[in-house]
Amino acid sequence: MTIDINCDMGESFGIYKMGNDEALMPFITEANVACGFHASDPNHMRTTVTLAKQHNVKIGAHFSLPDLAGFGRREMVIERDELANIIIYQIGALKEFLKILNVSLCHLKPHGSLYGMAARYEHVAHAVCDATEHLQLPVFGLAGTLHEQVYEARGIMFKAEFFADLDYDDDGKLLITREHPRLDPVKVADKALRAVTDGIVVSASGKKNKVRADTICIHSDTPNALEIVKAVNASLSGYMQASN
Repeated sequence: MTIDINCDMGESFGIYKMGNDEALMPFITEANVACGFHASDPNHMRTTVTLAKQHNVKIGAHFSLPDLAGFGRREMVIERDELANIIIYQIGALKEFLKILNVSLCHLKPHGSLYGMAARYEHVAHAVCDATEHLQLPVFGLAGTLHEQVYEARGIMFKAEFFADLDYDDDGKLLITREHPRLDPVKVADKALRAVTDGIVVSASGKKNKVRADTICIHSDTPNALEIVKAVNASLSGYMQASN
């Protein structure tokens, strides 16, 4: 068994700084680079890609609903065709920076509310497929949801993602929040390790649910994200060696 640690990165915008990508990058294996629709801009996209290349971290496109003011965490009503075009546009922008730096695009991940909507609404999941199936790259998603069902039915590689720094409800579904509070790094690391070794996540109310974890997500905008990612990296080091 091998495991990746991924992190949403490049989310600064203009003079506004979000997260500490430089400090986090050595402790992850996959960087989900914001493509400008929920966060980031051309300068920060290029900086993040350069940083990931320096640390030999795999790069993925982190595409979103067009909601820069709401950080992509507000749901929007968009038809399937238009949504697919919105996703293609974002991936295309990132791929040009990768081409210039001679780096490959390794994976794809919807952001925020788009991620949650693709887990629940077929037309949204299909829009993700419409935009990405030609790339033949893995798409991150939640096991046991439309992510897995629709992506795999469309012949798209599916990579089960576990969110160590977010809560799950009693049905094993992810609770997506607009802000991330400070967390206990030891508890987050233990949660990640249990998901990997036992396939279990405990809900906020204490109920155990089955979960799959091929990659563990840590959000860069959590206040103590660096302490968290260090703890998760240490707890999973034995499972990461073969994938680095």
